[in-house]
Amino acid sequence: MDWLDRMNKVIDYIEQNLTDEISYEAAARIACCSTYHFQRMFSFITGMPLSEYIRSRRLTAAAFELQEGDIKVIDAAHKYGYESPEAFSRAFKKFHGVMLIAARDKGVTLKAYPKMTFSISVSGGVEMNYRIENPGAFKLCGLSAVIKDGLTPAKFIQQTHKSGKLDKLIKDLDIEHRPQNSPNLIFALYDFIDRSFTYMIGHNAPAGGTPDGYEGLSVPDLRWAVFTSPEDPKADPAVHCQRAWSLVPKWFAASEYEHADGPELEKGYNLGNMNFKYEVWIPIVKK
Repeated sequence: MDWLDRMNKVIDYIEQNLTDEISYEAAARIACCSTYHFQRMFSFITGMPLSEYIRSRRLTAAAFELQEGDIKVIDAAHKYGYESPEAFSRAFKKFHGVMLIAARDKGVTLKAYPKMTFSISVSGGVEMNYRIENPGAFKLCGLSAVIKDGLTPAKFIQQTHKSGKLDKLIKDLDIEHRPQNSPNLIFALYDFIDRSFTYMIGHNAPAGGTPDGYEGLSVPDLRWAVFTSPEDPKADPAVHCQRAWSLVPKWFAASEYEHADGPELEKGYNLGNMNFKYEVWIPIVKK
């Protein structure tokens, strides 16, 4: 019930700030998890990105206000977070399917997206495979970038591959000759600040320390919940990653743990014959 209460409090926070700045970091704090994890969890649970939900609620409220009051379009645009009437008009047309100028017309059909609520729904249970790990403190190293302003982890990976930096990293860290059960790459997500975070492509740091040209990351002694993607030789790595992440919110809802302060990890394994496995490592602490 604690988890349901937290999610409903997040929705209340969004409702109270539809005409103000909505901080993803503040919403994540209410949900007791990292900003990035919260955004993913929200998408998996609701079937829509957090940003889309906020936009839908704002455009619903704006339509009611335009129909029922004398507010000017330019004032409505600024009130609901749009930099210009033109941007507001485009968003309004895309959401409601009618031009903004027609919003006050008698009989016009507009859309309304209701406020979400989270409640318990009893249905067929689904088993989730997970394990708890206590590896102690360790160090990672690799290439990192701050994910914001349109840069996504996938785009960053593409950039490093296209530039040849990914191949150099694999060679410098001797990843190709790691033990058979070692992940091919470890992706770390950390330094969560509102709508941005740092994303590292790398591996465990060599015994001699972080090589020149790479970033280091010291990971403290944490307890981890580890989720593995279901085996599917036909699925590509991105699908495996998404499937592993989809287990996380369901597990938190059923467990006695909550998200701990620390990085989140994705570990990718190439099992050969075009078969992949992904693990998601989430730092946890007892409630």
